[in-house]
Amino acid sequence: MSATAEIFVVTGPGQGHLHPCMELCLHLTRLGYFATLVIPSHLSSAIPPSFSSNPLVAVAQIAGSSGPPMRVSDPLNQPAGRDLSAHLEKRAAGGEPPGVLCAVVDFQVGWTKEVFWKFDVPVVSFVTFSACAAAMELGAWKAQASDVRPGEARLIPGLPEEMAIVHYDLKRKPFGPPRGGPPGPGPKPGGGGGGPPKPGGRPPWVPEVEGSIGLMFNSCGDLEQPFLDYMGDQMKMPVWGIGPLLPEQYWKAPGGALISDRAIRQHGRESSCTEDEVVQWLDGKPRRSVLYVAFGSEVGPDEEELAQLAAALEESARTFIWVIGSKSGGDFADGMEGRVGDRGLIIRGWAPQLLILSHPSTGGFLSHCGWSSTAEAVGRGVPILAWPIRGDQHYNAKLVVSHLKVGYRVAEDLSQVVKKDEIAKGIESLMSDEEMHERAASIKAKFEHGFPASSRSAFEAFRDFINQGLRTSSVSTRSLPM
Repeated sequence: MSATAEIFVVTGPGQGHLHPCMELCLHLTRLGYFATLVIPSHLSSAIPPSFSSNPLVAVAQIAGSSGPPMRVSDPLNQPAGRDLSAHLEKRAAGGEPPGVLCAVVDFQVGWTKEVFWKFDVPVVSFVTFSACAAAMELGAWKAQASDVRPGEARLIPGLPEEMAIVHYDLKRKPFGPPRGGPPGPGPKPGGGGGGPPKPGGRPPWVPEVEGSIGLMFNSCGDLEQPFLDYMGDQMKMPVWGIGPLLPEQYWKAPGGALISDRAIRQHGRESSCTEDEVVQWLDGKPRRSVLYVAFGSEVGPDEEELAQLAAALEESARTFIWVIGSKSGGDFADGMEGRVGDRGLIIRGWAPQLLILSHPSTGGFLSHCGWSSTAEAVGRGVPILAWPIRGDQHYNAKLVVSHLKVGYRVAEDLSQVVKKDEIAKGIESLMSDEEMHERAASIKAKFEHGFPASSRSAFEAFRDFINQGLRTSSVSTRSLPM
């Protein structure tokens, strides 16, 4: 396939969507395609020079802002829609076959499908979170699981028994739409498109993927084969697990090597510690003795819970690294460094997460279970103490705890304030469970030879599907509505 064959990749809002989409573009270039990454203009400064200088990659900007995600009522007549149309019109004016083969669209910008369909470009929907989360959301909706009672376990036909919906799966704190740039410039009547679903309700991504010719997941069969299979069966379309789409250095580093984060650190992200200082501190600690504590840049426990966490870490005998993000005041940790001494390292601002997770002294990860963090930890054999906050994080935690069995929940009822004693118990259980560490090590061994073989095969299957469809005209612009 000539490199002039082009695939558009449209990213959703925020770094959690942008980074997988950039990696997806690079994988597509290795298949012989030219990849055009479509981004809202406010994300342009987040594109590293090493990406934009790639001769097989282009970056196309469209209108966008940094507000909450929204649907677009009339995408063809909105600034972002007109910008995207202009990029496609330039391609059409060139008249060089085979032109734009297809578009891979992050589900959070599902409104762009209408623009691509105007130009007879078929659309593949891209889900940046786990296949487990998508399958559990879909299955809970179909099983009408919103009324599960205490003591009940409601099985979802087609999914593993250990993933049955139980009452505590529904116990969550209320949260609004995730922060980040909007997929488009205006709301659509009736809502949808942004924010996590209510447990047991219709997943908001369902209408966003309607009409797609296939689904891509930022995951792999080694971690999530039953859930990828379920999604293919339920959605009646091809499903490809083509991830985890982590930075290239993650896959190139041998199993025992440290992974530097310098190449992916964003400009302007300040930190109280250098990478060298972190390595020096970790080098002085015994193997698997350090608990790494970090939550996402967008969400985390509230101030009351952070104070409980500080007390649990301070009273624990375990060594730890605690990352306190720039959006948190950090008053709860005042004076803590002096009291814990060298037993704890508190990092304010940005932290080299890949380096910490790949260091042999790291033995556990207290995490919000965002999908990228979860995949990074599991791939490096680090068990997880799961403290999910919102949306897909809850089912990522269930995947880790119930299916992969490489973690614990920090508390059963996460709709209430998580207390110091619960945190302390979870830390001790996680760090002392030798069998769990062995299971985590066995998963790590699957990834020691680089990017998963199952995901390479999935990329090849996607290529064959697209190329065969073009040769036989069997790939229609859109599939039938679900």
